[in-house]
Amino acid sequence: MREYYAARAPIYDEVYLRPERQADLAELRQRIAVWFAGRGVLEVACGTGWWTQFIAPAAAQMTAFDALAEPLAFARLRPGVERVAFVQADAYDLPESLGRFDAAFAGLWLSHVPLERSSEFFAGLHARLDPGARVVLIDNTEAQCELLPIVERDANGNSYQLRTLPDGTTHRVLKNFPPEAALRSMIGGVGANAQYWRGDHFWAFCYDAASR
Repeated sequence: MREYYAARAPIYDEVYLRPERQADLAELRQRIAVWFAGRGVLEVACGTGWWTQFIAPAAAQMTAFDALAEPLAFARLRPGVERVAFVQADAYDLPESLGRFDAAFAGLWLSHVPLERSSEFFAGLHARLDPGARVVLIDNTEAQCELLPIVERDANGNSYQLRTLPDGTTHRVLKNFPPEAALRSMIGGVGANAQYWRGDHFWAFCYDAASR
């Protein structure tokens, strides 16, 4: 997975240019401005910073991290991200040095988290959040499978796609499509006041971190 996204960094933005996705993306950009207004935001797996450039102007302060140096290099060049602190870090092992935040965002990340590691991911994320912090997750709906069909499922229920890069290499990529009920189950005990929005090509799940 890391090899795939490192190689894909220069062309990653193509996923946001497809005409059929523009209505959903316009709606989500408007919602982001409201969700993160005046908050200190931690962005998970920011990649090339496509979402970062829309969150940063609304946020009071922001830290965005990714496990890979290649996409971070592109993220730092986005307009409006001058105040963003970019950090290379592992989403499953977040250092205390990141600080604490009253909001968190993950765009097109949760679908790549193995189902058996979702509790681990949320526990690590919430360790960096204040009680009542707003958490927003955005990801693809199953409409993406029209372009990239599921080719395999493992014993834990994870699904996989085969993706080919311009250099001709083909990569097996974990990509899950959790329904609303599964999302609510994932945050059981750590989140409250959940709200779900679904468009044709993207969904958004917003909730408040529960007090520990």
